[in-house]
Amino acid sequence: MAKTIRRSLFAALAGFAVLLCLCYTGLALVIAYVTEDMLVQRLLEREAVAVSARWQQDGKLTPSGNDLIKTCASYADLPQVVREQLSPAAPRAEVFTGTGQHYHALALDLVTGGKPVRAYLLADVAPVLVVQRLAQEVGGVVAGVALALVALALLLAYWLARRLVRPLQRLAEEARLLAPGATVRFSERERPDEIGFLARRLETTFMELQAALQREHAFARDVSHELRTPLTLLHNTLALAQAQTLDSQAQAQLRQATDEMRATIDVLFALARAEQLPGEPLELRGCIEQSLLRLLDEHRWDASGLALDLPGRLDAVGNPQLAMLLVNNCLANALFHGGPDCQLKIAYAQGCLSIVNTVAAGQPRRIQGFAHGQSLLARVAQAMQWSIAFHPGVTHYRVDILPRLRA
Repeated sequence: MAKTIRRSLFAALAGFAVLLCLCYTGLALVIAYVTEDMLVQRLLEREAVAVSARWQQDGKLTPSGNDLIKTCASYADLPQVVREQLSPAAPRAEVFTGTGQHYHALALDLVTGGKPVRAYLLADVAPVLVVQRLAQEVGGVVAGVALALVALALLLAYWLARRLVRPLQRLAEEARLLAPGATVRFSERERPDEIGFLARRLETTFMELQAALQREHAFARDVSHELRTPLTLLHNTLALAQAQTLDSQAQAQLRQATDEMRATIDVLFALARAEQLPGEPLELRGCIEQSLLRLLDEHRWDASGLALDLPGRLDAVGNPQLAMLLVNNCLANALFHGGPDCQLKIAYAQGCLSIVNTVAAGQPRRIQGFAHGQSLLARVAQAMQWSIAFHPGVTHYRVDILPRLRA
């Protein structure tokens, strides 16, 4: 493509240079011939004034004082070749002959005895024509100089075509060699012209495309990875339901798997739209309170075991939807691990939000789906430029969240 652009530009510049040369050459020839004809016509007009003045003084048609100009008293005195191309009514004419003569004729309207008389001035200007003779004598030199100038113009057009198209060629080559996932930086991005603007826009487009492809790949991977466990649980429970009626425990497992799938899907779609969800100021304490109210409605949990150590207002920067998903999942996981009788403490100190739940001694460890959830929660925090850390223990489980605080 770049090679075609270079050839097209060279052809345009070369064609313009040749056309300009031809036009100026033709214009120069036209000006030379017109100037030559105007000079001859001016000589005839001056001689006509002199002959008319002598006619008025002497009443005679005297010969011209110029050797090139001949005075003819009537139309019949003109040479035959001139009469063939000059009508009696024409005031002037330029006559070309095949024998080497080149005539200019000018009619003189005189008055004698009250009657009009037409005489003619005839000039054979072939000896004084210089344009044609100049073309014959130095035409070869002029043609050689013209060809040299055309060649120089073609070389200049070729150099300009290469120089002007070279940045586009480099840009196209860098775009062609760009590997998936590689850092995008074009060498022409610092140019102040349209090519620099194009390079910067291509960089932005490539980076946005790579980010979209990465999100799509992560979404497909997470859907396959995160939903496999609850789907397996649903499948197994429904398979057992064909042989026996579902008891309360099986129904609880179905509800749990359904809630887990719903929460996971919400997180996955929020992560997929993370780039379209810009960060904004949010009040984190309000998110925590809303999440706690939701837990009281959806879970059998004794809220007397809740301890809050939060400031009156906790301002942070992030996405409200992602922040709510993060807090909801952390608190739901705390109840999942600690059970309905667990003690839950939420505290904030030195920029760190800690969610701690107790784990009953001797209680079997419940890890269903939680290892997968950690990965998703870490990605949610990363999308908002937050940090999250998980600290499992024998009697306690702690999650530390470091939100990005408002400046």
